[in-house]
Amino acid sequence: MTSICMAMNSNRRQFLSAASALATASAVAPGSLAAPSTTRLVDTHLHCFAGADSRFPYHQAAPYRPDVAAKPEHLLKCMDGAGVAYAVVVHPEPYQDDHRYLEHCLKTGHDRLKGTLLLFADRPGSIEKMTALVERLNVISARIHAYAPKRLPPFGKPELRNLWKQAAEHNLAVELHFEPRYAPGFEPLIREFSNTRVIIDHLGRPLQGTPREHAVVVRWSRYSNTVMKLSSLASTRNYPHRDIRPIVKQLTAAYGAERMLYGGGFNAQATPRSYRAAFEYGRSLISHLSNADQDKILGENAVEMFGFGKNA
Repeated sequence: MTSICMAMNSNRRQFLSAASALATASAVAPGSLAAPSTTRLVDTHLHCFAGADSRFPYHQAAPYRPDVAAKPEHLLKCMDGAGVAYAVVVHPEPYQDDHRYLEHCLKTGHDRLKGTLLLFADRPGSIEKMTALVERLNVISARIHAYAPKRLPPFGKPELRNLWKQAAEHNLAVELHFEPRYAPGFEPLIREFSNTRVIIDHLGRPLQGTPREHAVVVRWSRYSNTVMKLSSLASTRNYPHRDIRPIVKQLTAAYGAERMLYGGGFNAQATPRSYRAAFEYGRSLISHLSNADQDKILGENAVEMFGFGKNA
């Protein structure tokens, strides 16, 4: 477990990109790209980076600093070529609570892109930025990380509750990215703010915890405000070599198709073909569901939940 944390902290995004590429390659053969469907595909989890652009420097507290840019212009080209209607730009950690590059991305994408915020409950002045950001940007959630011992939210303290409360008052969802061992710390707030949507990133990271630890996340399905995101879909070729398919099937049974989203496939190296193939790999993992339910997860739920297309 320690080695996993170290890998994630040093270059987590590159690791996930490689895992996604391997997973896609194993599921979709070259030249087998499926014909576009009428489903409104939505990618609810991608990151954009400015790279060396001095207008958008990485934060001094950045846990990693990608050298290669993944720009919104590239994203839009991939979306157009892959038949992806809308996307959510998840504000990444290298920028911490400086949202200038997110603002640039959302302006570039107009109504096709929405974003998430990253604010810190225990950092003076961070939560106070929320109101102005919500007024200025088209954002859907405030994201909270809990995956490294030295970078945890203040569990059980008023500061974390205040962040959650502020998100609720601004009609934002709370988006959680965590290792399963930290899940119990969030549960009291999921219960208390029962009218605030909670988005669980990356299936609750089942491969970064034990089945017993992840069972807590599975049981969160009993709270009607929770939504599970099908993202960071690792291949069995990567450590820890556990098959993701039974876990996906377990989560679809627990949460139901109406409370699941899809995200993934875009990075600096993405092409329209690889982006579309990522969606097809995601569809292959939910092939036990009806076509209508697959379409909900791959886009229709996100259109409804986040109001995509209403301003078009």
